[in-house]
Amino acid sequence: MISKDQINEWNHLFKDSNPTEIIKKAFEISHDAVVTTNFRPYEAAILHAVNNVKPNIDVIWCDTGYNTPQTYKHANQVIEDLQLNVSLYVPKQTSAHRDVVMGIPGVNDSKHALFSEQVKLEPFRRAMEIHKPKVWFTNLRHGQTAFRDSIGIFSVSKEGVLKVSPFYYWSDKDLDVYLETHKLPNEFKYFDPTKALENRECGLHS
Repeated sequence: MISKDQINEWNHLFKDSNPTEIIKKAFEISHDAVVTTNFRPYEAAILHAVNNVKPNIDVIWCDTGYNTPQTYKHANQVIEDLQLNVSLYVPKQTSAHRDVVMGIPGVNDSKHALFSEQVKLEPFRRAMEIHKPKVWFTNLRHGQTAFRDSIGIFSVSKEGVLKVSPFYYWSDKDLDVYLETHKLPNEFKYFDPTKALENRECGLHS
């Protein structure tokens, strides 16, 4: 188990490092790694950066079934352009079935927790149980939510997995430059049915 002191040390040492240096450090710790994505805006950056250091890394995509047509087209383009090794995980119930019996409950609805469990949390747990990573690359960034402001580049998930966010201190403007430099696409027509507000956690990271 990685100690809190070790996490604090890495966060101090790598605060001003570039994403590639951070990613290489993570692979020094363990090569049992995955990168997760939902193909929301700016996800192409983390996928490109990690895949560039370790081609064919396992990419976990938990698709809620409620993505926009634009997101699905964007996902296909990024997967093809970067030749990603994607493992797709979906809810056990189709969105069509759920729409009839539950719909998309609001955050104050008593059914919202069950909805989030079905479309996001259960598929994610299933994916992590299958892949059993020791390192988990994400595109979490400072300024997104109060919880994310507290974690740093390196953190440990509640399951004990080392979570690494190479672009943690990057702004949207910084990422725009990265995408342009590497000729990577972006897509803003994205919908997460488990989050009413952009700064609200869905339970996957917190």
